[in-house]
Formats: sequence, structure tokens, C-alpha cells
Amino acid sequence: MNSTAAQVRYVLGCDVGGTFTDVVVTGAGRVLTLKVSSTPDDYSRAILTAIAQLRDEFGIDPAAIDAVVHATTVATNTILEHRGARTALVTTEGFRDVLEMRRLRIPVMYDLQYDKPAPLVPRRRRHEVAERLDARGAVRTPLDEAQARAVADEIAADGAEAVAVAFLHAYVDPRHEDRMAEILRERLGPGVYISASSRILPEIREYERTSTAVVNAYIGPVVRRYVDSLAAQLRAAGVRAPLQIMQSNGGTMSAGATVQRPACIVESGPAAGVIACAAVARAAGLDNVISFDMGGTTAKAAIVEGGEPATTTEYEVGAGINISSKLVKGGGYAIKLPFIDVSEIGAGGGSIVSIDGAGALRVGPRSAGSVPGPACYGQGGEEPTFTDAAVVLGYLNPRHLAGGRLAIDAERSREALRSRVCAALGLPLHEAAWGVYAIAVATMTRAVKAVSTYRGRDPREFALVAFGGNGPVAAVAIARELNMRTVLIPPAPGVFSATGLLISRQETAAQRSVLRRARDLDADELTARYAALESEVREELGRDGLGAASVELRRVADLRYAGQAFELSIPLRPGRPDPGAIEADFHAEHARTYGHSSEGDPVDLVNIRVVASAPAVADAGLASLLGAASLDAPPPAQAERLVWFGPGEQGTPTPVIGRGALRQGAVDGPCIIEEPDATCIVPPGASARLDALGNILIDTGVLA
Repeated sequence: MNSTAAQVRYVLGCDVGGTFTDVVVTGAGRVLTLKVSSTPDDYSRAILTAIAQLRDEFGIDPAAIDAVVHATTVATNTILEHRGARTALVTTEGFRDVLEMRRLRIPVMYDLQYDKPAPLVPRRRRHEVAERLDARGAVRTPLDEAQARAVADEIAADGAEAVAVAFLHAYVDPRHEDRMAEILRERLGPGVYISASSRILPEIREYERTSTAVVNAYIGPVVRRYVDSLAAQLRAAGVRAPLQIMQSNGGTMSAGATVQRPACIVESGPAAGVIACAAVARAAGLDNVISFDMGGTTAKAAIVEGGEPATTTEYEVGAGINISSKLVKGGGYAIKLPFIDVSEIGAGGGSIVSIDGAGALRVGPRSAGSVPGPACYGQGGEEPTFTDAAVVLGYLNPRHLAGGRLAIDAERSREALRSRVCAALGLPLHEAAWGVYAIAVATMTRAVKAVSTYRGRDPREFALVAFGGNGPVAAVAIARELNMRTVLIPPAPGVFSATGLLISRQETAAQRSVLRRARDLDADELTARYAALESEVREELGRDGLGAASVELRRVADLRYAGQAFELSIPLRPGRPDPGAIEADFHAEHARTYGHSSEGDPVDLVNIRVVASAPAVADAGLASLLGAASLDAPPPAQAERLVWFGPGEQGTPTPVIGRGALRQGAVDGPCIIEEPDATCIVPPGASARLDALGNILIDTGVLA
């Protein structure tokens, strides 16, 4: 790929969601955005549809696209739907049941009947081999190669498509794992996917490392097929650009690296939106914001402090609704890799409205997706959804969405609510629709609380940055629930995550466990250890055609108080590593995170890490191009419609304007700001204005 943004003609970002696929393309001094319906049977078809539209409607030659950056849910969906590869595990003799034993945690308290999800590898496919290293890497028991070959033959006979290898203390010395992997390749052939824990996660903690290797193997063949197929279809469509995939940590990686480490892309889509949110917040002069991304299937929240997203290495996938990766444990499959810390709730535009066994109204987590979609799409969906309620309330255009590309039948929304909700609860139509909206807002408020109040942060000190196709519909209502005064709606909010793909940087990381007292560290030894990791990451990015001059390196240390079970990640100060400064920075971070520190207690350095970043594919002018395009979009055809802003109302005639109308000054609510890719609700008592970057700033009317 081109190594500098100046050489790029067009770059394309595509974010595949459960309902829509969002596309942003920029180059030659312009930016274009598209929303097309996702194609669950083959998600790549929606991307190809968008590329064809760019060619036919906007004259963009696919051969002129120099970079394609993609966010995908294929890894997550593979785990959630339990349709991964037939996977085997090879582990040290005596450690066959690590996956079964896990940690003594469950996500629900006081439930004696709770059953943890079944391991991704059943016991009959978990194999032991005689070998043993100690914690310093010394060989206690050599690898029994005859047994290893017998195990490999047994795995081959069972028809495994993937194998994870996780030996005790392999993070110190990978020699036994590497040899086992060689034997497996010899016996099983090149078609079987091999995942060695020391190559995915060379860090302590046997369960987390084993689980990460198993997840990587389980999704590996599926991700490999998807990436290879997408790359081939892009080439067939005339796109010669290399493919990059968004990682869960907010950086991108090459297609080749993705195939080797698919566990890194489990939260691919949500990360892109948080990266874009952080960039917009910094440009707008807001250091502390909470991102709120509501799409068609889920709503996601993350916290950005000091301009940087919060991250975690404690993540579980497959646990259903992820309230908080740091707070709720034991309900999914552990992946100990860097993630942007996103809380996720099953509430989106396609969330299905139902009545539970107790006669209570529920919204989600089941979703109508893009097929059949909400009732108003007219594609066979009969169950009412959040989108149908929003249409009935007058929040959404009753004739079309997505810039006219998606026809809306408002009568279908009314009929779905009447037959499934009003009849069951004895409510008038608009009362029922308002109830759906209010319940969805309450549910999504939990996601925002999970990244703020649940972690000792006061949401009143943050602005809410709302995006996604439905984020601006619910943003002010959520902010008011939390007494937040400011809501920011960025340009092109409906495709905002795709924008984040273009401003993300290609990244790779290398890490090693150290496990030493911080006060006993030697600066020269630390320097040498970090230098070795830096060589490793430079070599990987060099294979992707990135020269040393274009790579930025960041050093990170994971520390904890002696006796603690989990660490905090601390960025190192520039220059020569200073053990005293590292320890002091840990005390400060512990106080900031947990509200206290203990300077007198010893501190352990557990892991060291180097993160290498290359420049983003889009240049810094993307934000201003997006802002200008949003302001110049044609105004809505409908100047006014009847809108319901609460229970018991008769409907309020409400002006419908475009973002460009705010150039004339602030507008008091109620009003609806309708754009091709999203709709923003400014309720009574709130007001909206533009900032210098084209963002909509909404004063929610909450008193200080």
C-alpha cells in the first residue's frame, strides 16, 4: 500500500453492521458516504454493491481506490452463533480441563442454577501431551514427540479443522509449542488452522492464554475464508488496493495478519466509532466525552478521557449483553488482548418489541436485522421494532430513510404496534409507541452508566457524542436521564464508524511477561527488552511495506501491587526507561482508576509491551470535508410533521430542517434535524447550534 496519505487517490472505509453497511470514500478533495442494506448470507455482497454505486453514480473507478479499511462482525457472530471450526486443543499433561475450570466468577449473583457456557472445545477433543517447563523456562519434562505424533494422528482422524496449542509456561519459552505445531502441520496438512498460545499471547495466566488461543483457532478458518473471499471479490470488482481490517484496540491490521490473529478483530466495528469519537472530541476541544453508538442491532458506549479511549485487556465474548468487560465476568470466553473498553446493549433500531410472560413490555435484545427488518421496511417483517415506534412518534421520516434509498411504509408500523402491543396492553397507539421509546432509552442508559457511574465517573462532567443511524434519535433523552448538559452530533453521524476506519492507524504489538519487582528493575535490562520488542514490531510492519520512518512506537508496562490478581497498563514516559518513574505513574493511575493508592506497598511489573503505529490512510482534511458535505446536503422535502414527545400528548407540529439550516443560528426545540444518513431529535426545552467544525451541539436544557 502507499505509505503516505499524500499518494492516495481514494481510500474507502466500510463498516458492516447487522442492518446496514456504511461506506465512506475520500480522495481528490471530496468525500462521499453511502448506506446500503447488509447481506447476512454473505456480508461482502453489500460492500460490492456500494463499490458498484460509487462507480455508476459518482464515477469513481475501483482501480483508483488505493486503500480499503474494513470493520466486520464476522468473528463475533461466529462465536455468538457457535458456528466456528471443529477445534481441538493440545495441552500439557494434567491441564486438560483448564477451559472447564476457568475462573471462580459468574455474571449473576445468588443464582445457584447458573450454568456457564460450554467450552468451545468439548472434552473429547482436548488432548494431553507429556512436557513441562517451569516458570523460568527450564525444561522439567522434555516434549514426548512419539505421544505428540499419536495425538496429532488422533486429531486428524477426528476431522479437526483447527487446533489450539497451549502448554504450561510457553510464554517464557515457546520451543515445545513450536515443535508441537510443526508435528501437527506435518500430520494434518496445510489446510488445518494451527494456533499456538505463545504466538498469540506470550503472557502469564494459563486459563486466559489457553482461552485466547482456543478462540483464535475456533474462528480462524471462518475468518480466513471470509477475508480471502472478500479480497478475491474486491480484485474481481477492479479494486487492487490491499485490505486492512479494524482491530478491537482501535488500530488496523493487514489481511494477512488478520488471518493469523483473528481474535484481535472480535470487536472490530465498535472500536472504529470510538476512534472517530475521540478524534472529533479533541478537535472540538472536549477532553472528556462518552461515545454513544446506536445502530440497527445494538447500542454501544465507551468513555474517552483526556482525548484517549479507555482500554482493557480483560474481555469476554459470547456472554450476551456486555454491560462492562471489567465488571461482569464469567459469562463468556476470555480473550486477553487489548480492546477498547466498550459496553454493549441489545437495543437498536431493529430491536423487536414483545410482551413477556408477566405482561411487561420488552424492547430487544432480539433484532429484526436487515432481513426482514422492521415492519415499516415492507420486507416481510411483522413484529414491531424500535424503528417502527420512532416512525409512529414522528421521529423518523414516514416515507423513506437512508437518503431515499430505503422506502418506509408508516402504516405497517402502526399496524404492527396495534396488533402486537396495543391489543395486549390496552394502550392507545402513541402511548404504546412512547412506552417502547422510553424503555429503549432506559435500557441504553445502562450502557452509558456502565462506562461512567459504575466506574466512579460522573457523567455530568462529560459530553455525550452520539452517532450511528439511531444514536441522535435517542441521545438527548439519554443525556437527560443522566443530567448531562451537552450532546454532540458529528457530521455524517449515520456512517461515523466508517469514518473512524479511515483515521485509524495500522498497528501491531509485541509483548512479554517479566514478573519482577518494579524497584528491582534495571534500566539497561528494560531498555534491551523493549528494544527486542521494537525490532519485532518493525519487522511485522515492514512485511506490509511500511518503512521504519513511518512507524511510531509506544512503550507500555502492565503493573500491579504485589498480591493483586490483575494489572493496570501504564504508558512509559519518553526516553530511557526509569523504574522509579514507572512505579510512580502506576500509583497515580491506581488512584485515578480506583480512588486510592498505596505508595508503601511493593509493585510488580508483570508485562511489557510495544505498540507500533503507521499513519492513517486518510489525511487530516477528512473532518472538514465531512463537515462541509453535511452542511451542503439538500434540505428535507418535508418542512413539518406531527411529533409526540411524551405520554398523554396530542402531537406537536414540529419543524424538520437540515444541518445547514443551523448556519443561521441556534434553534430551540422542538425540531427535527434530518440528514441522509441519520435523524436528530431536539425535544422541547433543548436547543441546537453548530460549532466551527460543523458539529451539532445540543444544550439538553438540564440545569447545572
